[in-house]
Amino acid sequence: MKKASLYFLIPLLGLIVFGAAYWNFSSKYDQIEADRLALIQKARVAKVDEENKSRAKAVNDANLAGERKKIERAAKEAKDRHDREERDNAAQARNKALSESDKFKKQAERLTKEIAAAREEIAKIEDDKRRSIDEQAFLKDFVKKVESNAKSLTEVLERIAAADLAAEAAAKAAAAAVKK
Repeated sequence: MKKASLYFLIPLLGLIVFGAAYWNFSSKYDQIEADRLALIQKARVAKVDEENKSRAKAVNDANLAGERKKIERAAKEAKDRHDREERDNAAQARNKALSESDKFKKQAERLTKEIAAAREEIAKIEDDKRRSIDEQAFLKDFVKKVESNAKSLTEVLERIAAADLAAEAAAKAAAAAVKK
């Protein structure tokens, strides 16, 4: 074989090998490309489905969280309302207790003053009673002394009267003796 034919044959053989490889590649390329595009499309669809599912789940979770927050907010408002009512009731009870305490303090002060006044009055009455008892004892002693004085004066008067009678009788007897 000649060198010139080699220049022609080698590229021709290369062209045939290339043509066979190209033919093989070209006939399967559309199928491979379609499979690849289908796989990419399938991956995209799967990704979109997964995103849609995660979005749906996120929306559902958000709705549940919103409902839960709404329920918690309603429960918190009810609790706050209940606490506020209890605070108001406690404040009213405290104010009522303070007013009753003030009322009882005033009443205790008034009663203390009345007790002090009653004690003073009792002390005055007892003092008057003691003075009356002392006066009564004094009067009993005085009456006894007066009665004894009256008795002794009566005796003295009786003696004076007896002495007067005796003096009169003596004067009569002296007068009768003088007349005789």
